Amino acid sequence: MSFLLLMALLLSCSSMSNAARWLEEYPHPAVPELPKPEMPPHPEVHELPKPELPPHPEVPELPKPEVPEHPAVPELPKPEVPEHPAVPELPKPEVPEHPVVPELPKPEVPEHPVVPELPKLEVPEHPVVPELPKPEVPEHPVVPELPKPEVPEHPAIHELPKPEVPEHPVVPELPKPELPPHPTVPELPEPETPHYPAVPELPHPEVPELPHPKEQEHELPPKPETKP
Repeated sequence: MSFLLLMALLLSCSSMSNAARWLEEYPHPAVPELPKPEMPPHPEVHELPKPELPPHPEVPELPKPEVPEHPAVPELPKPEVPEHPAVPELPKPEVPEHPVVPELPKPEVPEHPVVPELPKLEVPEHPVVPELPKPEVPEHPVVPELPKPEVPEHPAIHELPKPEVPEHPVVPELPKPELPPHPTVPELPEPETPHYPAVPELPHPEVPELPHPKEQEHELPPKPETKP
């Protein structure tokens, strides 16, 4: 599989190199520069004369309208405000004195009991862990270098001649077929709907009422007498 992949890659590279060589051998034809078209000069546009506007008509000044004077308003007499009546001073109420509160004796607080000191706990020392010897790691084996595989050279591929493409034959235009005119369909007369005869209404029959049968009373058997 790997050999086939290498062959496919080499064939694709050779085809790309052939295409590049073909482009180098056949350069693109030189395109001549087209002459610039001569444009006619722009026609001269004459300035239009300014239209003469008629002068504004003079508006006569209107007379100022006479404003009548405001009539004089007589001053009104100030109204007499009655004086406030004198409010007599009220006597201050007598506030009773606060009673003297005697001082209460301080309560006797008992002393805290003496807590004896507890002996310190002896913490055992950690045991000494001996150091373990380091394990010996084996050295990696030396891998010899493999020789590179020899790739066979690709055979030279000859360029195939371009096939000549025949010209397309000219297809003559076919005449349009003449279609016959559509036949005229005569209008059919509307069918006459038949008149159904009138059905007379039938009288409702009178159903006589049936007498209800009287319900027969169920006779129960006599109760047996119980002996004492």
